[in-house]
Amino acid sequence: MERTTLSAATCQTCAQTYDEQEWKALAVSVCIEAQEVRRLLVGWPDGAWIEVRLCRGCASPIATRREHQQTDRGEGRREDNMRAVRFNEYGGPEVLRVVDVEEPHAGPGQVRIAVRAAGVNPSDWKDRSGDGRDSEPVALPSGVGFEASGIVDEIGPGVSNISIGDAVFGYGINTVAHYAVLTHWAHKPEGVSFEVAGGLPVITETAFRCLEQLGLRAGETLLVSGAAGGIGSATVQLARLRGVTVIGTASAEKHDYLRGLGAIPTTYGTGLAERVKALAPAGVDAALDLAGAGIIPDLIEIVGDPARVVSAADLAAPKYGARFCHGPPKNAERVFAEVARLCSEGLFSLHVERTFPLERTGEAQALSAAGRVMGKLVICVS
Repeated sequence: MERTTLSAATCQTCAQTYDEQEWKALAVSVCIEAQEVRRLLVGWPDGAWIEVRLCRGCASPIATRREHQQTDRGEGRREDNMRAVRFNEYGGPEVLRVVDVEEPHAGPGQVRIAVRAAGVNPSDWKDRSGDGRDSEPVALPSGVGFEASGIVDEIGPGVSNISIGDAVFGYGINTVAHYAVLTHWAHKPEGVSFEVAGGLPVITETAFRCLEQLGLRAGETLLVSGAAGGIGSATVQLARLRGVTVIGTASAEKHDYLRGLGAIPTTYGTGLAERVKALAPAGVDAALDLAGAGIIPDLIEIVGDPARVVSAADLAAPKYGARFCHGPPKNAERVFAEVARLCSEGLFSLHVERTFPLERTGEAQALSAAGRVMGKLVICVS
């Protein structure tokens, strides 16, 4: 593990300062895992090992400053700055940059985390490319990311039932960064990796919202167009837990994956209605479009009732009498807590197809935009 370099130090309690020689002369020296240090010294971001010593005067732990030095992340950064992915103009993946920016801080009802992982979602590259600039323009320069997992290191006013050092996941602001503020969160189950947890919020909350909008009951049949992606993977599992039969469309090479989630797979494209009828002779009760490929009229024909067709990908769905599932989030923290419970009990899982470092966020977004991801892509930050 890489060891953090330390220089001058100041006692947190009595404010006594130490120069380098005095620091070295202190009698007590211990090495503590970074997560434990965050419990002790609020706001410390990274480093696998951090040296901690005790003040001679009051025996309190000493907060230290790191030297400003070159690192493998680029030029040294000053205090209260962090590395984050930003874009200054609309465009392709090439407009993304990893830059030094001021660290965010938790406001009322918020927590800040040292980010471990952040999920990649279509909204990330749609915002970056300017797809919605006419209806929902992005204020430039802009950060990237709406979800993350990590370790709480700052708690805003009015927040309870959480402590510094807790591992959490949830919705946040500009989460593809060393630090991010979360607005809705739940505790990460011990058996779930940070990579998986970082990819859960958007897909699970969206899937819950779509299923509630469809009003499905046990024994009914749901057709999911684009079932092998992140939201599709979550929808299949959550629907099956409700006793709903799920038929999911995906390319042939993803059919075993869908079977593993509990869906009945079929291919998309010409002849879909006939294939679905062969799989569900009694008919389909509802349909969910997650692909946004202009398939709404076909889904309405298959279901027979536009009110029971919902899209989370095609803004034109209402034009045909179907409904569009959109935010803001509804009961997000309740959903996250429920998903955490399901994960702990082995009833829900997320396949992370690939992980990327912060510097390759553009590559991850390009792969997401290509539409062939099975499960989720995740940016690993620390």
